[in-house]
Amino acid sequence: MKKTNSQKIRLGVFVILGSLIFITSIYFIGQRQNLFAKTFTVNSNFNNVNGLMQGNNVRYSGINVGIVKAILMLNDSTIQVTMLIEEKMMSHIKKDAIATIGSDGLVGNMIINITPGEGKATNVSSGDTIASYSKIGTGEMLNTLSTTNENAALLTSKLLNITNAITSGKGTLGMLINDTITSYELKQTIHNLKLTSFEANKTMKDINSIVSAIDIDNSVAGVLLNNSDQAQKIIDMINNLNNSSKDIKIVVDNLNETITNFKDNNGALNYISEDEELVKSLQESIKNINEGTDKFNQNMEALKHNFLTRGYFNKLERQEKRKAKKLEKEN
Repeated sequence: MKKTNSQKIRLGVFVILGSLIFITSIYFIGQRQNLFAKTFTVNSNFNNVNGLMQGNNVRYSGINVGIVKAILMLNDSTIQVTMLIEEKMMSHIKKDAIATIGSDGLVGNMIINITPGEGKATNVSSGDTIASYSKIGTGEMLNTLSTTNENAALLTSKLLNITNAITSGKGTLGMLINDTITSYELKQTIHNLKLTSFEANKTMKDINSIVSAIDIDNSVAGVLLNNSDQAQKIIDMINNLNNSSKDIKIVVDNLNETITNFKDNNGALNYISEDEELVKSLQESIKNINEGTDKFNQNMEALKHNFLTRGYFNKLERQEKRKAKKLEKEN
């Protein structure tokens, strides 16, 4: 059966439209996958990708700049995510940028958000690895909330038990709340403590005023406070004075005992001190001795000049001079 011209035209139009639709689809898909743009790769390591899949978007400061190219498990705790990013963004993304995994809206697909660093680092190169930050997922949040709720329930139960015990008068706090006598005594104790604290504060002020009045540099107290050597000397001086006072007391006691013996006994000293006639006799004897001694000296001087005994005295004088010269030579 031969085809008519109209059928051929319709077939040609259908083929052309189909080809255009196919080419357009390939273009948009390729543009979405960055097949027709110059790109470079950047890596980042995560502990949990939270459902991120290959082909998900990569955003830099909220702008779509690429897609997730690959997800590779490096070990049991590290997952490497390779991102395919447009080459024109290479001059904007620094090596101190941080990659995080988030969701596109409340229920959207998972995406990677790249946030700028401080801007002081150099630009990234193809194949570089940037830092990552793992946000807390919904599951972890729910687990944390569940644990918190359990702890809150246990805490409430324990607080209820404590409140019941206090209300029933158990324990020190319950006794203080329910026993008025103990409460009054505790109040008195606190009042006494306040008075004691007030007195202690007053005493400390007085001590501070006394200390402030001390001339630390020139006064004796200042020297004793600052110079340990001088303080030790003062201590030694006090000890010596103490010992000296003991020795003086002993001497005084001995003198008192001796004087008492002089007064109470009949010895020579007591006899001399009590008998005035004997004292006068002693004075006369001493006077006579002095006069006799003077006359003896005069007689000796006369003998020295007498021609009979002069030679003897000259001989003695020469011997004394020789002895003196000999001593001078020896010295």
